[in-house]
Amino acid sequence: QVQLVESGGGLVQAGGSLRLSCAASGRTFSSYAMGWFRQPPGKEREFVAAISWSGARTLYADSVKGRFTISRDNAKNTVYLQMNSLKPEDTAVYYCNAGTYYSSSYDPGNYWGKGTLVTVSS
Repeated sequence: QVQLVESGGGLVQAGGSLRLSCAASGRTFSSYAMGWFRQPPGKEREFVAAISWSGARTLYADSVKGRFTISRDNAKNTVYLQMNSLKPEDTAVYYCNAGTYYSSSYDPGNYWGKGTLVTVSS
């Protein structure tokens, strides 16, 4: 079992920044690749970013590439999502996930946090 708890969401103006955190507990955090997903109001959940277990490899959705950065600290059992140049269309509930990283894709596992809401005002 892996327990994931997101934090750092809130209300921010367009162009601003936020950093989300996901704290993990349970089974060995460093053995998992980690991903961030988001669900905008009235829409399906979508992939945002992923990072390999070592942190050496990362993947991003085209919509956030160049603006968001995923990172992890295995000593703190925490993964981060730094979000810059935020846009109103980034408004969503953001979820953390523990899964598997392949060469050019990320397969979400069954472990999800409860999410943190990010609202970007125009």
